[in-house]
Amino acid sequence: MARVKNGAVVKARRKKILKEAKGYFGSKHRLFKTAKEQVMHSYVYAYRDRRQTKRNFRKLWIVRINAACRQNEISYSRFINGLSKAGVTVNRKMLAEIAIDSPKTFTDLVIIAKDALNGKMPKEAKAEVKKETVKKTEEKKETKKAPAKKEEKEDISKLTVAELKAIAKEKGIEGYTSMKKAELLEKLA
Repeated sequence: MARVKNGAVVKARRKKILKEAKGYFGSKHRLFKTAKEQVMHSYVYAYRDRRQTKRNFRKLWIVRINAACRQNEISYSRFINGLSKAGVTVNRKMLAEIAIDSPKTFTDLVIIAKDALNGKMPKEAKAEVKKETVKKTEEKKETKKAPAKKEEKEDISKLTVAELKAIAKEKGIEGYTSMKKAELLEKLA
């Protein structure tokens, strides 16, 4: 077999690494070994910092909201608690934007939060909260009832002919003694 030289492949790989290391300080953009190390570290930093960016922005939003809350004589934690009690669902990013762009609107939100903390929710809001809780409880009841009916049908199909005939006798179905399993299932369903 002929000898295969892979000089072109190696050169391309090294060229790719050096291209990614472009702009690094000192030998990190000139020498392959040091450039490769730095590029590998850069990948790790990039992966880590993509996650840390989200945390850092959330911290920034909280700091901005807290500063606006302090101007309105309430702490950040009490403000967020009051909003949740009032049923206001605004994320921290939007709250921070409101605090910066329109302080008057933010003051209105603070008033809503303070009222909710003092137990003074508007009648409309109380009615809406009650409607939501009633809907949720009805949905839970429906979800619990629906699977039970399916289970009964499945259980009936798993029963033996003798058991099905006993159920038919209890329900008062005529001619159950000469019926086959499929006929019994039809009559019982």
